[in-house]
Amino acid sequence: MPEPAAWKYQKITKPMFDAPVEERLFHGRVITCVGDEVIEDGFVHLKDGKIAAVGARADAPGGIAATDTGGKTLMPGMMNSHAHLSWDGIHELSQQSMFDPPEIRAYKAAGNMLKSLRAGITLVRDLGVHNANLFTKQAVAQGIFPGPRLLVSGEAIIQTGGHTYWVCREASGADEMRRAVRDQVKGGADLIKIMACHDTLEFTDDELHAVIDEAHRNGIPITAHATYNDCIRRVAEFGIDCVEHGGSMTDETIQVLLDRKLPIVTTFSALVIQANEEIARAFGIPEWKIEERKRAVADKSRFDGLVRAAKAGVPIVFGTDAGSPAVEHDRIVPELGFMVEVGVCSDNLDALRAITARAAVLNGFGDQLGTLEAGKLADMIVVDGKPDQDLTALEKVEMTFIDGKRMH
Repeated sequence: MPEPAAWKYQKITKPMFDAPVEERLFHGRVITCVGDEVIEDGFVHLKDGKIAAVGARADAPGGIAATDTGGKTLMPGMMNSHAHLSWDGIHELSQQSMFDPPEIRAYKAAGNMLKSLRAGITLVRDLGVHNANLFTKQAVAQGIFPGPRLLVSGEAIIQTGGHTYWVCREASGADEMRRAVRDQVKGGADLIKIMACHDTLEFTDDELHAVIDEAHRNGIPITAHATYNDCIRRVAEFGIDCVEHGGSMTDETIQVLLDRKLPIVTTFSALVIQANEEIARAFGIPEWKIEERKRAVADKSRFDGLVRAAKAGVPIVFGTDAGSPAVEHDRIVPELGFMVEVGVCSDNLDALRAITARAAVLNGFGDQLGTLEAGKLADMIVVDGKPDQDLTALEKVEMTFIDGKRMH
């Protein structure tokens, strides 16, 4: 394994922000996200930062002060597996990327972490573009600012002049690709992100092999922006660990994903939200873009590859590409709703597993997070409503706990 990031050697006398871990007993509806299990009148017992017990109200332990939510829903903390915390979700991306000073990026990330916690997001997988997320992770880890659990990629790595070259880490040749990976690892990256295509395939074969091999040599996963069949199959065959966005796929490509057990993080939010004329205009989205988005959302055939992949058994995980214009970090419902509408999730409960249980597996926490089960870490939210019946209930998150600490 590589050496830890330099900041991990610093002694922290006391966190600036912390919250107590208290023993708590809640009564309410419980969506465990273990299959389709819903306990209509249940309890969750949090103790020592873990889930001590879950079950029917009649089986709740005695002698503990209980909070009766009045039938509100208790469910696992949600995870946004594709987000960009230092993009504000309001303004055009290239302008923010080129002209935001580092201090403003830090403030945006801080604000977006608060918005995420208030929305019930307890883990964010920040896929970078620039390296601000390395410092965001340090701030949370050292107790400088409260935030969700973070997995960060540092700078996304691209070929010189490649997709979004104005913000990512450019590299040319296999040696530069390896150096780019090592620099992210040195800064504390948990994973590597590459931009594998836009209109055309990017990276030479030698470059693609080098960037994937170097990530794996350092013991961390690597994920790829891959949006159409040839790119998806190429990165899968070269050994990538996850596909971001996804797109058109042949049956042969889907089989490659199945054989290699590769998940897809779908990100429909920019399409869906920017296709809403009222919202899009309020965010300054140009009319031609709104019309383009409306056509894309209306043409369900363009999602056929993703739907067939999901039905074949490719794991589909929730992500919003939060930070894109009109895709703010507390916008959860449009993505989940469209996942069900388009068919990559079979129903609301399946969509909830995409943002909890399957997300936990993708992010390396399958045995610790993602479901409400005894022994797992106490990441839980309280929702005023029944999101298994109406996803818009997730717009009313009343409490958010991480490790048993109340964060919202």
